[in-house]
Amino acid sequence: MLPTQSQIRTDWTRDEVSQIYHSPLNDLLFQSQVRHRETFEPNKVQVSTLLSIKTGGCSEDCKYCSQSVRHATVVAPEALLDVRTVRERARAAKAAGATRFCMGAAWRKPKDKDLDRVLPLLAQVKALGMESCLTLGMLTATQADRLAAAGLDYYNHNLDTSPDYYPEVVSTHTYQDRLETLEHVRAAGIKVCCGGIVGLGESAADRIALLHRLATLPEHPQSVPINELVPIEGTPLAATPRVDPLEIVRTIATARILMPRSRIRLAAGRSQMSDELQALCFFAGVNSIFFGEKLLTAPNPGADRDRRLFDRLGLEPEPAPEPEPLPTVQ
Repeated sequence: MLPTQSQIRTDWTRDEVSQIYHSPLNDLLFQSQVRHRETFEPNKVQVSTLLSIKTGGCSEDCKYCSQSVRHATVVAPEALLDVRTVRERARAAKAAGATRFCMGAAWRKPKDKDLDRVLPLLAQVKALGMESCLTLGMLTATQADRLAAAGLDYYNHNLDTSPDYYPEVVSTHTYQDRLETLEHVRAAGIKVCCGGIVGLGESAADRIALLHRLATLPEHPQSVPINELVPIEGTPLAATPRVDPLEIVRTIATARILMPRSRIRLAAGRSQMSDELQALCFFAGVNSIFFGEKLLTAPNPGADRDRRLFDRLGLEPEPAPEPEPLPTVQ
């Protein structure tokens, strides 16, 4: 039997997650929609934009990624973008309806001097009144503290897949490395954005294990991006057969039930999804997407297409959150 209350649990068992995931689809979707409506407005969607501020040249060997120097892709390394370019792109994103601006840099882990160059970019986003998010690779505790002091709202660091399947996807760092970065981010008081990728060649058991790991973190990620693999020519996973679309729906619905207060984002892969599949994902519990033509180096539906889809479904972009009050000076 599926849970019927939206109490927050971080003690889910693997068997419980499996039972939810494998429920009859009608039951699963009904329960995920109930949970969704208990916490969120059902027809509001938070909109983010993702910009690659430093592209390519990454030393990691993630088999899905076009930015690795180990893969023969068409992505050419590009230097860190300048302040003016980032400011213009953030302004355009805000004008298009985005309330959060996310910036990604293809580093294994940034050096302190790299953060020195990123912080002015972060300041441009904050000055526009947008929520901010960064994904820069692995962080030390000191680096996380620096980003928190600069006002960073979210840090993205995905677990990608299950602990057991992870070595089949990445060998240049470990699952524990990822978990340690998440701990540094949480300890610094930055909100966590952490999810995974469906369609890496993993099994349903691996998807269940990923969801179990996310839902049993000390605190649920405030944002949970669910990506579908976008096959990139030249990467080891370029020829991976596409996963059954209903497996994506099951993953989203299960995530919504396990983590009822998290924003579930339908992230990479939407460009290869039909409107009908996206509609089913919204019903399953998605309440966040990326606007924009590109997600780092992967294609994404344009804002105009998304507006048309929103109109067809009766969805509305969520307004920007009220800024948090500044602490009172004694």
